[in-house]
Amino acid sequence: MPGLSFRRLPARYATVVMPFFLSVLMTFVVSGISTLKALGPTAAFIQTWPVSWALSWVVAFPTLLLVLPVVRRLVGLVVAPPA
Repeated sequence: MPGLSFRRLPARYATVVMPFFLSVLMTFVVSGISTLKALGPTAAFIQTWPVSWALSWVVAFPTLLLVLPVVRRLVGLVVAPPA
């Protein structure tokens, strides 16, 4: 956006920032689908979803921080390195 500027984090923070955004987006979608399936499109859904989302994010973010190194190794075993 023209005229909008902000300080960017150094590249070394990518190992935390990427799982942060991934966990926010994934828990948003998954908790929304699960809550909608359980409650239907009701007022209870609107009241329950934010709580479900927050709880799932609190679990997902630290879990991603712990499992991403393992996942990277597994991917390295399955995917050929670039030529």
